[in-house]
Amino acid sequence: MVDTNPLLILYPSSSQDHIYHPSTSQNDHQYSSSSIYEKIGWIKRPFNKKPLLLYTTFGAIFFFIVIFCVTYNMNDEYYNIMMMTSSTPADPMIIDTNSPETVGRGVREGVSEKSFRLPGADLAFPWTNYMLAWQRTAYHFQPPNNWMNDPDGPLFYKGWYHLFYQWNPDSAVWGNITWGHAVSTDLIHWLYLPLAMVPDQWYDFNGVWTGSATLLPNGSIVMIYTGSTDKAVQVQNVAFPANLSDPLLLHWVKYSGNPVLRPPQGIQSKDFRDPTTAWFVNGKWRLAIGSKVNTTGIALVYETADFLEYKLLDRLLHAVPTTGMWECVDFYPVSTTGDKGLDTSVNGPGVKHVLKASLDDNKHDYYAIGTYDSESDSWTPDDPELDVGIGIRYDYGKYYASKTFYDPKKERRVLWGWIGETDSENADIKKDWAGLQSIPREVVFDTKTKSNLIQWPVGEVESLRMAKKEFNELEIKAGSVLPLEIGNATQLDIVAEFEVDSNALERTMEADVLYNCSTSDGAAGRGVFGPFGLLVLADNGHSEQTAIYFYVAKGTDGNLKTFFCTDQSRSSLANDVGKQIYGSIVPVLNDEKFAVRILVDHSIVEAFAQGGRTCITSRVYPTKAIYGEAKLFVFNNATETSVKVTSLQIWQMNSAFIQWYPFDKDIE
Repeated sequence: MVDTNPLLILYPSSSQDHIYHPSTSQNDHQYSSSSIYEKIGWIKRPFNKKPLLLYTTFGAIFFFIVIFCVTYNMNDEYYNIMMMTSSTPADPMIIDTNSPETVGRGVREGVSEKSFRLPGADLAFPWTNYMLAWQRTAYHFQPPNNWMNDPDGPLFYKGWYHLFYQWNPDSAVWGNITWGHAVSTDLIHWLYLPLAMVPDQWYDFNGVWTGSATLLPNGSIVMIYTGSTDKAVQVQNVAFPANLSDPLLLHWVKYSGNPVLRPPQGIQSKDFRDPTTAWFVNGKWRLAIGSKVNTTGIALVYETADFLEYKLLDRLLHAVPTTGMWECVDFYPVSTTGDKGLDTSVNGPGVKHVLKASLDDNKHDYYAIGTYDSESDSWTPDDPELDVGIGIRYDYGKYYASKTFYDPKKERRVLWGWIGETDSENADIKKDWAGLQSIPREVVFDTKTKSNLIQWPVGEVESLRMAKKEFNELEIKAGSVLPLEIGNATQLDIVAEFEVDSNALERTMEADVLYNCSTSDGAAGRGVFGPFGLLVLADNGHSEQTAIYFYVAKGTDGNLKTFFCTDQSRSSLANDVGKQIYGSIVPVLNDEKFAVRILVDHSIVEAFAQGGRTCITSRVYPTKAIYGEAKLFVFNNATETSVKVTSLQIWQMNSAFIQWYPFDKDIE
């Protein structure tokens, strides 16, 4: 341990007001609780004592009525919740968002997140080792074994891409969270390295939780992460490389003055986590931390000159009522005029800012595009109806706790996301792993719609493409399913374009204004224009299949809307896995065909519609459609209209052969 800042202090602080000093007590230099409420527009009013007796009388009567009603309905309500089938297309908020005991990404009072899995998951399925072995992916990143969750501190340094990640090295369930570490030269072929950080200090005794990396202009690296203390208080800590000349960044030193930040007054001790990468503005660094006040999700902003002392700014970066706890907040610029990524500190003309939050209430990642005011350190969404938590999601499937970084090597913004499990905890323990990372995605502003982002798998994944089959101008009649003879269908990269008769689209008088992916009948439902798409990981008898499809419906305004969905309701014969229907509206412009790209990697299916405007990640658990029994089909379940597959390209995908770094060899 060292007692001084190992980083070159480039911008010394000119003010000591409200700066937190690590050596001071928790109660010093704190904002009053009212200041947090004022930040979100709530003012505490003085209490009027005059009607106290009246309030008390009516309050007592109301109390007894409520107790009677709750007691009467409790058993029926509990029964209804627990009787939901595992294929119910629901988005339940299972954890009480008002509880200060809520802890993100896995645990509430020490209980694994699998305790809150979909109802029905307690029904044991006779999984065999043969089935479970097939589930492990070939080209997605996952640790050698055991539990994984959030991606942490991704960066590019001295020729290597670095990925740190939340890992339990001892078990396939959440707990004992350390920072795993891996490196790659291309974001696809990864090499495991020794643990970067472990919970060995009082301030991270209950876990080295999520954090972000900031690369300074002088070449230094500062890692800021959340630690759960020995008292389960969430605090922010600093670590830095022990040797900046080491391109592998094998050893990390925790600052002896940790923690550098504790929850300010008005913020619960377990609602203060996941610092962002810092950005530089007006001579100081800024970083955001996720939190909540009651049910309002907020992003606090701190200012620092040296990453050791911090000032909580007077204004929130942003807040959205009813969205609950914000975790894994991300904040970054995108160019509105080009396709290059931007360093996190860039601002000015031709730049928008993306604010993203992972909602602890429903475990989904929401983003919004807006404008960052560097003078007030606040962000405003372009469209309030598409604000964080109520508008657009990165991914409409099993995708959470995402984090981006700027890649200076290729001038791009790269996005990582955690793919969690929906099977039983017993199955995870038996297969000896749980969780993995998505294929990293390049993120750019959609210059055509100007309202959303484009996400696309990084180009390097195409290095895994092997044998190719191509089909063109296939006509799929209404109600038809066509098998595609491609051989093994376990590891695929599929690119397809569909065309529907535009005249028929214009002539249709049938309205389907209430269509919604999650509440529909999935691929089995039938409409005038859809569903149509592909069936992956399907057996010949279709007892198991995962459908990826489009559905065209009329809106209340008479205009056509296109939905992009995945249907997992028949993805597995197992009764202890989630089988949801995912999806949302995807913008399809007048001159565009219906386009989809699908990455199949054993039990993971990532789908990208219209060049990446809408993305869906499916975590599936087939029992029959595995190994050589996994097949691929194209289908059209519309009632009247044929669909033409104008282009269909399918590549077999090689393995990424992820392995331990060969320290006994020189691989550079």
